[in-house]
Amino acid sequence: MKYIEEFGRKADILKLADKIKKLNVKASLMEVCGTHTMAIFRFGLKDLLPKGIELISGPGCPVCVTSQEDIDKMIAISRKKSVIITTFGDMMKVPGTSSSLSKEKANGADIRIVYSPLDSLDIAKGNPDMSVVFMGVGFETTAPTIAGTIIKAKRDKIKNFYVLVSHKTIPPAMEALLSLGEIRVDGFICPGHVSAIIGSSAYENVARRFKVPCVVTGFEPVDILEAIYMLLRQKQKKEYKVENQYKRAVSKEGNIAAKNVLNEVFEPSDAVWRGIGTIPGSGLKLRGEYSRFDAEKKFALKVRPARSNRNCMCGKILRGVSKPTDCRLFAKVCTPNKPLGPCMVSSEGTCAAYYKYRRN
Repeated sequence: MKYIEEFGRKADILKLADKIKKLNVKASLMEVCGTHTMAIFRFGLKDLLPKGIELISGPGCPVCVTSQEDIDKMIAISRKKSVIITTFGDMMKVPGTSSSLSKEKANGADIRIVYSPLDSLDIAKGNPDMSVVFMGVGFETTAPTIAGTIIKAKRDKIKNFYVLVSHKTIPPAMEALLSLGEIRVDGFICPGHVSAIIGSSAYENVARRFKVPCVVTGFEPVDILEAIYMLLRQKQKKEYKVENQYKRAVSKEGNIAAKNVLNEVFEPSDAVWRGIGTIPGSGLKLRGEYSRFDAEKKFALKVRPARSNRNCMCGKILRGVSKPTDCRLFAKVCTPNKPLGPCMVSSEGTCAAYYKYRRN
């Protein structure tokens, strides 16, 4: 298949691995995309790298970084009368302070998994006496589709559709991690999906301000290894710029149409990230003309202060400070069937990757 097979040829993979080894450069590189995390484990890429190169998984899973408070808010809404909750499937098992959407559904709440936010509009049309609330979780990749759904809801005059907005944007989180100074990051493997929307230029401030190279890349073995090679070359030359390995899908300016839709509906806001805290300008909120779709305003939510499981290390894992194997609960008490934290729930979570590809 074009753009797939040619980026997974064994000869090319081994050639790149050899080029990386010959550079003889030590570095700690962070990927900030859950799909990259899974690909690195699935293809066994860490085994191809010399010992001096460490790959660190960052906050690249939108489900994982969703704050405990936002989970609790959705659970609170699900308990109200005449409400239908719609959500992507990977949010169902994420534990809140005292429950989860999966448990609430088992207790009788009307919670439905959808594959597109547009499905929520059909549900709203078919249930005019119910309030339909979609949980808006995701990075810049999914936010434009949710923005488009809200525009359609306004155009079609659907008055019983709402969104609990919990979107996050990646570049501010990268800057926040570097500002914390907890770990050394010598380069960022930047997310391909997100970058297809926001463009490679979105990381220029990160590279310039913190003197950390960034490379946007795809998700096949050759993509990721080539990005690693490009980052190491920059470190070797003491360069700090943004490079785009994924030119077949990402441009410098990104998807202008998607960004226009996003900016029409949303504006930047502060957001709470699990394990990191409040990051200024890293979230999205509905602009005034679309505020009637805001579920938080509709239901005037008041929830108790959120409490996470003290034994769960998800916050440290999202910051790259710890690895799943550092957690004494990993693969013992905490498993995908009985997750104690979102990093084990999501198919893009770091704990889920370590668990799925662990060696017994």
